[in-house]
Amino acid sequence: MMYRWINFVDMDAVSNPYSPGAGTPPPELAGREEVLADVETTLERIRQGAFSRSSIFVGLRGVGKTVLLNRVREMAEGKGFITLSVEAHEDKSMPVLLLPHLRKVLIRLNSFEQINDIARRGLRVLKSFARAFHAKLRLNDAIDVELGIAPEVGTADSGDLEHDFGELLLAVGEAAKARNLPICLLIDELQYLNEPEMSALIMALHQIAQKSLPLVLYAAGLPLILGLAGRSKSYSERLFTFPRIGVLDGSAARRALERPAEARGVLYTSEAIAGILKKTGRYPYFLQQWGYETWNAAKNSPITALDVQLATKKAIGQLDESFFRVRFDRLTKREKDFLFAMVSVGGEQQRSGDIAEKLGVKVTSIGPLRSSLIRKGMVYSPAHGDNAFTVPLFDDFLRRQMGKT
Repeated sequence: MMYRWINFVDMDAVSNPYSPGAGTPPPELAGREEVLADVETTLERIRQGAFSRSSIFVGLRGVGKTVLLNRVREMAEGKGFITLSVEAHEDKSMPVLLLPHLRKVLIRLNSFEQINDIARRGLRVLKSFARAFHAKLRLNDAIDVELGIAPEVGTADSGDLEHDFGELLLAVGEAAKARNLPICLLIDELQYLNEPEMSALIMALHQIAQKSLPLVLYAAGLPLILGLAGRSKSYSERLFTFPRIGVLDGSAARRALERPAEARGVLYTSEAIAGILKKTGRYPYFLQQWGYETWNAAKNSPITALDVQLATKKAIGQLDESFFRVRFDRLTKREKDFLFAMVSVGGEQQRSGDIAEKLGVKVTSIGPLRSSLIRKGMVYSPAHGDNAFTVPLFDDFLRRQMGKT
């Protein structure tokens, strides 16, 4: 007769090592070692004054792009970089997002006792840009008077975003070089920039690269960012790398589950691990959600397939009410109908013609609806005329909603 060793350890909710949440760092950042090694190289090259391409992490929701940006920020700050972190928004323009942060950087660069003329000029250029684009910076008048800040007339004030933003970022980069303080700009949800804004950002970084200024961009966006970057400037591939951030391979997914538990003296059976990998599709966010709920369902180590089975209903319920529903509830009825039609068509990608047929309309009539869903970051076009969800397992969520109607 064979006996299984059962390890009685404290597995209460307080000691749960998993951390499902938007951008929440997992206890084990598995499977991203190659990406982070490239980040290390890039940051070190920029710090030493050499050219290195900026990077845009590309992937679906829930693959850990924001987590990677946060890790890049930590790495950059560890190397002495000044970091600026912003999240793009569909209702905010790029100047409104970036100018307050650029102002803080320039104020910091101007706070030293020596070589302040270049940083002070940067503040003047920033003020010119702000006036030209009517951005609400809420500048402190007392600081302006104390620093003798006046707009730099004729610089970054033409009203042409592509031209003016380039001049502004050049002024920031030159101030950073004068202080020997490199800058790392981090932008999440980059797909919410419109084409003129994306074009202005690419052009500005092109000028930064040409002058070897110590400023680098790390950004993250949904797959549609690839088309946006290509349409904005044809040479974007020479300025950026586009690391594809996807599902974890089997080994990395197992590490993401096993190592946090092992650190607390808890093991999984191989059947339990296999069950979680199958249900989550190895997406990092879902691994954390299933790990969290499975830990809470288990009583002892090792965690078993039965524990996974008991936890699955809770995990799906939590995802439905948070990860999925927060996006679903932003949609109009017609947009929801479009997505339901995608599910009815089936498959990983759906042709626009097939979706229109399910809706009983002409394919030409769904163009605006499709464009609206793309702008909201719900779908993207992996190929001309094709559609796919940006949210993993969203089709399963929609099927559950269809079952309620």
